[in-house]
Amino acid sequence: MTDFTFIHAADIHLDSPLLGLERYEGAPVEYVRGATRRAFKNMADLALKEEVKFLLLAGDLYDGDWRDSNTGLFFASQAARLREADIKIFLVRGNHDAASQITRQLRLPDNVCDLSTEYPETKVLEDLGVAIHGQGFPTAALLDDLSRQYPEPLPGYFNIGLLHTCATGREGHDNYAPCDIGYLKNKGYGYWALGHVHKQEIISEEPWIIFPGNTQGRHIRESGAKGCLLVRVRERQIANIERRMLDILRWHPCQIDVGDLLTYDQVLEAARKNIDRALARSEGRLLALRLIFTGAGGIHHKLAGNRDRLRDDLRSLAMESGPDSAWVEKVQLKTVPRAGAKDMQPGSPLASLLQYAGEFSSDEKLMDELISELQRDRNALPADIFASGELDPADPAYLRELLSEAEEMILSRLLEKEPDLG
Repeated sequence: MTDFTFIHAADIHLDSPLLGLERYEGAPVEYVRGATRRAFKNMADLALKEEVKFLLLAGDLYDGDWRDSNTGLFFASQAARLREADIKIFLVRGNHDAASQITRQLRLPDNVCDLSTEYPETKVLEDLGVAIHGQGFPTAALLDDLSRQYPEPLPGYFNIGLLHTCATGREGHDNYAPCDIGYLKNKGYGYWALGHVHKQEIISEEPWIIFPGNTQGRHIRESGAKGCLLVRVRERQIANIERRMLDILRWHPCQIDVGDLLTYDQVLEAARKNIDRALARSEGRLLALRLIFTGAGGIHHKLAGNRDRLRDDLRSLAMESGPDSAWVEKVQLKTVPRAGAKDMQPGSPLASLLQYAGEFSSDEKLMDELISELQRDRNALPADIFASGELDPADPAYLRELLSEAEEMILSRLLEKEPDLG
């Protein structure tokens, strides 16, 4: 058996629009419009540099049916680059690029193997002693455990399972193709290359069962570094796994506590320090910043009374770091006024209101009822309000965050005084 290196990636979502890119003077909208393509090209460059033998793409190469053929043509062009270096690509379809989702067909270079969506298929690389097993999604909403039908490992080969799955379920992700982790561990494969979950996660090391995360974050809920896994195999064993970053843009929420600050200038200085710290950790990537101000204090009224000025000053502040360094995607004001002792006395109307809000968000039964109602009414709402990926009425954590924001907004309005930014 020959020693070799391969790349494991997933959830590329080619040409998926990056969301939350509000147009304002200086916002680098054009720079990031092709971010998913540039991340994929970075992966092709990495494959060539590291002389890998093959790429494993564990679903959601595409983000649904193509608007035109350019999406497929871009992939074909990158695959052709790899073909020149005799690098193969093995992929399975996920819920976003299921066989029923992608209606256009495009001839691909012969180094690309799109594994069957009808049954588990095995591809053997005799020169490497590798057997790759996988099945793609025939339809988007697949609820069956595909792994149960995967074939037994081929004796004498390094066996790899390529699977798009929610595993045992992950918050924020649809429960498609769930599987039993214990079953995967005992299958006898040397590596399970998973996809669907957009955050990197090592589920097991014996054998290796891994979600690599997506290659490019697309909105604020996909924050942090994104990339792929470079896997080295020596003597039929995983010798080394490296996470390699591919993203050109990183979404970064900055939480800034301003409860103890007294002036508007102090708030801007606190924001500047947070932006500088984020940039120092960005590895040269462009940052899409969401600045979230928290804390209870007198500064709340100064900020709440002039949100537009605060937003514009913060965007100007970010631009000082350079046009390709950072920009402010959104400013969220979650500060609250420091309530007086009388207002917060037990039994007071305000204290009772806050107590009710706290009990509501911690009551699982009430939360389930709220989710049920929101899901039932979802079809009556405009589809574009869900487009950013932020609004998720089925996610309890998101709803609790929303209830907390509502609580803070009510408290602010009830205690609001005249703003003073002087």
